[in-house]
Amino acid sequence: MDKTILKESFTQKTISDKLNWLNEPSHWVVENGLKIRSDADTDFWQRTHYGFRRDNGHFLYAEIEGDFRITTRVVTSPVNRYDQAGLMIRFDENNWLKTSSEFIPAEANKLGVVVTNNGYSDWSSQPIETIEAMSYRITRKKQTYYVDVSSDEIHWTQIRIAHLCSKNQQVHAGLYGCSPQGKDAEFAFQSLVIEEFAEEESAY
Repeated sequence: MDKTILKESFTQKTISDKLNWLNEPSHWVVENGLKIRSDADTDFWQRTHYGFRRDNGHFLYAEIEGDFRITTRVVTSPVNRYDQAGLMIRFDENNWLKTSSEFIPAEANKLGVVVTNNGYSDWSSQPIETIEAMSYRITRKKQTYYVDVSSDEIHWTQIRIAHLCSKNQQVHAGLYGCSPQGKDAEFAFQSLVIEEFAEEESAY
């Protein structure tokens, strides 16, 4: 039984009509991947620690119901501190999850997950040597989300299990990228796969 909801390798000149933009970037093209150039001062964050609220990052999503697994591979060419690109699960501006690797010049880069519930973000992170090419995977089982990363899409490492407060079945799931302290970072997404995930299956 085919469990594929969406499979996009970004080899055509157009993208699937199942995908929609939130905060569409000024510059993007499908050319051996989906290539995005970030607009200035873009981010997803709510309140915690920094005090500010920002909801203007670039997000390309499909509307999904039920349990699923979403996977992408992205090559990042960062320019500014905190440039980032990866996966996002979103109900609204106050309830969402994102995972990516953030560029930190002259220091260790940060591999992490931001979970936002009821308008407050938290960030779990760990140092990572390189962020050039990474694969990200999020599995949804009811209100629980399993976040995994891989450098080769063969060996996966769990970095977070999280809960999102919304009980809505429909969620927006897809790719995101942003530049909180600059612009013109380049993100090349090589794939996007969304599959149904059965309750009886292991998360791994």
